[in-house]
Amino acid sequence: MSQHRIEDDEEDKPLDPAVELVRRRMLRLQIISALIMMISLMAVFGAILYKVMSRPDEAPVAERGGAVVPADAPRALTANLPRGFTISDVSYGDGQALIYGTKENGEQTLYLFDINSGRMAADVELRFD
Repeated sequence: MSQHRIEDDEEDKPLDPAVELVRRRMLRLQIISALIMMISLMAVFGAILYKVMSRPDEAPVAERGGAVVPADAPRALTANLPRGFTISDVSYGDGQALIYGTKENGEQTLYLFDINSGRMAADVELRFD
């Protein structure tokens, strides 16, 4: 029992002034760190909220690909390809269509058709040496 009384007496005694000073400084640093962290978190949440609230409405489907299609009348365009051209693949992106295929003479060719301007932008013959 004497051991138990010694521990209780040590807990009740006031701390040494130097230790008390260190304890107060540590408590102050802890409070300052907590405040800085709370302010930082509020800034992050504020930035996220600002981004979400200031985002413009989604673009209409017709404008996403780069080509602007009037709502009242779709564009009617013609891509003139050489006679006998065999289309192997077509891909579309950013208002342009890439047409890959083979000419009548067997040459492999890429045609780049610009939908915005309505004309053939490039004619690329593929040669393998």
